[in-house]
Amino acid sequence: MKKMLEFKAHDGEIEDIALGPDNKVVTAGRDFQCCVWQQDQLVTGLRWHENLPGIPDKAYRYQACRDSGTFLGLGTVTGSVAIHIAFSLQVSWGGGVGQPRCPPAGLSPPCPPQRLYYVKEAHGIVVTDVAFVPESQPGRELLGGHEAALLSVAVDSRCKLHLLPTRRSLPVWLLLLLCAGLIVATILLLQLAFPGFL
Repeated sequence: MKKMLEFKAHDGEIEDIALGPDNKVVTAGRDFQCCVWQQDQLVTGLRWHENLPGIPDKAYRYQACRDSGTFLGLGTVTGSVAIHIAFSLQVSWGGGVGQPRCPPAGLSPPCPPQRLYYVKEAHGIVVTDVAFVPESQPGRELLGGHEAALLSVAVDSRCKLHLLPTRRSLPVWLLLLLCAGLIVATILLLQLAFPGFL
């Protein structure tokens, strides 16, 4: 076996490491961070106190992580489970040791990605692993009408299935129709306010 890459990913021990699509690596460490890496370059990171403000970070940390390419699944020491949008993790905030993992407070775009799903203490104790249901035929049958499914396993000897409901969006034709209606309404209001406008 030949070592391909070595770099400092966390301050302290690494709790979990997962290979994602596009040669990305996701790590969860005892430093209360979950990071997404491309080679040795930090793509982005989540810090517990920024992701879930108001919850003391000394008692909580990320324990398990998985990247499906579309979603990032996380499990915590307290048994909580979350799903984030992975493509909102494409902001780069530093590439190596000593560089900031997240932007200073107040800068945008914010470091934490958009969270779509969160269940506080889904398990009574530490989530030891999470895994997305694959998009194979049996996986699609399990998903039903949901966008994604995440399995979580914990020290409580339970495996739970977390279903992410399909996000609703407007069809493109309806959006175009609404825009056209808005333009017509604006022209009519301008004609009413300023006779002889057209």
